Amino acid sequence: MEQKRFVKNDSGFVCAHCGKRVEPLGYTSRNHCPFCLWSLHVDINPGDRAAECGGEMEPIRVAPDARRGYVIYHRCRKCGAESCCRAAHEAKVQPDNLSLLIRLTAGKL
Repeated sequence: MEQKRFVKNDSGFVCAHCGKRVEPLGYTSRNHCPFCLWSLHVDINPGDRAAECGGEMEPIRVAPDARRGYVIYHRCRKCGAESCCRAAHEAKVQPDNLSLLIRLTAGKL
């Protein structure tokens, strides 16, 4: 049986890096903090929460993408795995920190 590559898992959480409360987006799986852009290594495929690592994922760079807006690249501080996700800078609830996204795009954090 083939497993879906995306599972909607849009629950709120408390950021493990900055400690702020993060609300659900309401339309997709929010996997990073909109305040500091850090994430946790909890997914193998988006939303599945199947990764056993659990390490903090540091935002290492942001790239503009014509189709997806900004894309945030993360690296796990525990195991070194890298992943990327679409930024939610236009979200109605807790949009991503646009000035931090721009600084990461310029390579200045």
